Amino acid sequence: MTTDELEQGRTSFAQRSWGGAYTQLAAADGDTPLDVDDLERFGLAAYLTGNDEVSTRAWTRAHHEALLRDDPQRAARNAVLIGSGLMFRGEVAPAMGWFARGGRVLEGCDECAERAWLHIWSAFAQMWGGDPVGAEPVFGESVQAGRRFGDLDLVTMSRLGQGMCLVLRGQGPAGISLLDEVMVGVTSGEVSPMYAGIAYCTVIAACSDLFDLRRAREWTAALTRWCDFQPDLVPYRGNCLVHRCELMQLQGAWNDALKAAEQACGLLSGPVKWDTLGAAYYQLGELQRLRGEFTRAEESYRKAGEAGRRPEPGLALLRLAQGRIDAAAAVMRRVVDETEDPSSRSRVLPAHVEVMIAAGDVPSARTGADELARIAGALDAPYLDAVAASAAGAVLLAEGDARSALRRLRSAGSLWRELDAPHETARVRVLTGLACRALDDPETSDMEFRGARAVFEQLGAKPDIERLDALMRPPHGKTPGGLTAREVEVLRLVASGRTNRAIAKELGLSEKTVARHVSNCFTKIRVPSRAAATAYAYENALI
Repeated sequence: MTTDELEQGRTSFAQRSWGGAYTQLAAADGDTPLDVDDLERFGLAAYLTGNDEVSTRAWTRAHHEALLRDDPQRAARNAVLIGSGLMFRGEVAPAMGWFARGGRVLEGCDECAERAWLHIWSAFAQMWGGDPVGAEPVFGESVQAGRRFGDLDLVTMSRLGQGMCLVLRGQGPAGISLLDEVMVGVTSGEVSPMYAGIAYCTVIAACSDLFDLRRAREWTAALTRWCDFQPDLVPYRGNCLVHRCELMQLQGAWNDALKAAEQACGLLSGPVKWDTLGAAYYQLGELQRLRGEFTRAEESYRKAGEAGRRPEPGLALLRLAQGRIDAAAAVMRRVVDETEDPSSRSRVLPAHVEVMIAAGDVPSARTGADELARIAGALDAPYLDAVAASAAGAVLLAEGDARSALRRLRSAGSLWRELDAPHETARVRVLTGLACRALDDPETSDMEFRGARAVFEQLGAKPDIERLDALMRPPHGKTPGGLTAREVEVLRLVASGRTNRAIAKELGLSEKTVARHVSNCFTKIRVPSRAAATAYAYENALI
């Protein structure tokens, strides 16, 4: 019986049926301890099915067995396997401990592939620690070592490191070109499953960091096919689902994206907590917020934070949707102050612009939009161009320059359509409608609003529908002067004789925010005083 289970386990392993291999090899090991070859198979099958503690124990046994056989290279190879898995999960300290053990085992040995493996994982730690310049030469040397010892996995991981160093040093095109070359070997089956999965996830993350949406979609589709071919996979399937969720959300497949996010949270929150669990919960929160499921979104953002993923800017946009504008503004000001590198800033600045406009702080929104434009110009990514154009159009509209805003918004809409991003396209159409309304073109304005509403209905974007319905049914006629809905609300209260303090209390805002709104109103409608503003409100039927 043991022999049958062992042979079945080996056959399942060769067929990449990881679940079967894990179960069968575990049963065989329970009857008669596995030898070192089968322990290594058992360790990999356990790792790929998410049984990390079992995997570590199996590889540790193989490590000790190799030492007993006076085979230091094989002992070091098992130490590398354990450390690699830990490193990919983000557990750097224990990973470095295993790499150190591998190095000690190899003391007195000739040069070998295992020594190069230890070097590249130290280089990965150095690179992710912020020193890609220092790490890059190590990867170059390890490429040569991999070729010399005929280790394709080593060559692949070394080239992966080289490409990521280039990306982190700001040489995105050169880095991406090298990463594409790495993926050719991965997709052709030259690389073992553990390192193929690491390569997939690393390359897709790099594409995302560079806002290279086309490549991210293509490699995510390839990763999906790879995972589907091995249905028992756990480590990379969760990461794959997170990437798929992000892309499906952008493409408007919200129901599918929601399922992917929920599955990713489940897969990544098993006995081993993966470092991408926070990203999975964040994506779940984003979808729930967009669908108007605010209580669930709040919980998902909380879990994202607990798992190590900062819940902003999503949490600030949730506060904005809840009408807690001052809270949203406080969060975004803090986040922008804390965020330094351009790539990360470009992810928070769009929300910053949106929140600052709602808070009446148009100068801050202008500063954010201008910075977005500079970052987009430097990175040359269509996605970021669309984001920057949208922000610029929104700020111009808030400044009362509807004509210039319309030009930027038309450009933004074209960019979003080319990216197949229906929700973002519809949001731009709402702003376009507002610009047309300010330019006394109600027919075009109504057409833009209705087109946007149809998309929101299809997506299930309830908060967007509610906001748009309020715009389409202004209770006191159109809002002249390019005033925002909040500014009209403040102007009506000014016209009723209320002080800034009274307005702040009634609207749940700070006096400072109300003062900004009042100042913006005076600027847009070109009046010098509260009395003149009151007269304007009566003349334009705002009260």
